[in-house]
Amino acid sequence: MAFSGYCGIKEVVLVCLLMKRIVGLLFLISLNVNAQVITQNFGTGINAFSIDFVQIGNPNNSADSSGFPNPVGSVSYIYNISKYEISRSMIELANSEGNLGITLNDLTNFGGNYPNRPANGISWYEAARFVNYLNIQSGSSGAYKFDSNGSFQVWNSSDAGFNSSNPFRNTNARYWLPSIDEWYKAAYGSPSGQWYSYPNASDSPPAIVTNGTTGSVHWLSPSSGPADINDAGALSAWGTMAQGGNIGEWMETAFDGINDSANENRANRGGSWYSNSNFQLSTSQLSFDPATEIDNGTGFRIAGVPEPSALSLLAVGLGGLAMMRRRRS
Repeated sequence: MAFSGYCGIKEVVLVCLLMKRIVGLLFLISLNVNAQVITQNFGTGINAFSIDFVQIGNPNNSADSSGFPNPVGSVSYIYNISKYEISRSMIELANSEGNLGITLNDLTNFGGNYPNRPANGISWYEAARFVNYLNIQSGSSGAYKFDSNGSFQVWNSSDAGFNSSNPFRNTNARYWLPSIDEWYKAAYGSPSGQWYSYPNASDSPPAIVTNGTTGSVHWLSPSSGPADINDAGALSAWGTMAQGGNIGEWMETAFDGINDSANENRANRGGSWYSNSNFQLSTSQLSFDPATEIDNGTGFRIAGVPEPSALSLLAVGLGGLAMMRRRRS
């Protein structure tokens, strides 16, 4: 009845639908938007696969002054990062459809080459090619520049999407390899801004586990092999799995922190099933040539632009309500 003076039945129904959606969005917000999992699909037909992402919020957070490098982990923007490591099957399907030519190391002596185990023996260049495939699949620019011979190059000022502060990554890309700061924040940070020593929201060394999703981060003896990407230990405070143990992961960032040379060593973090928990510490970082392929130390996960959050959808809904009221006034 309150709407009868300026709305017809159609407008009342639209307002009710908008209010119902807003109430639902407010409920999602109360459950912590940052913990939502966003699934994105790639490939077609028999080569289709999906990647789950979590959103990393709290932009402009304070850096951690107790990790390595020091300071580290401050990110000025919201971004997504894959909840799990990239799996062997994802690489194989992308290879099949995109003819990427990415090789995987044999895990026959480490428990078997199961499809949901993390992609291993991946060079930084191969990881970059996979990322470019995801971007092309999504209709956006490739994150990384390769010349006609397939050699990696840095972007320059004549290239669209050039960023002088990071010549490795094209700003028009939707997906990329996480920088040290992005990876570190997702692993050791938290929505509240608290920092942890290990990537399972803990300051205590993780226990040895064979699989599972609670209590620990996966690391074992050399013969065991990695766990499936979605069964590899406790989550970080942001909701990512196995940023410690399972497989060592490539950073986009050069080990010296300055992305200015195509072939300079890249940072690698997190340790693997082959290493002890010291490699999972926030102070641990390795340096590898980007062409390196190690069965237990060169896997990766990806990052990307955030999806619209419940807050932004709420703003759209409220804006629509306000516009409707102005039209009828």
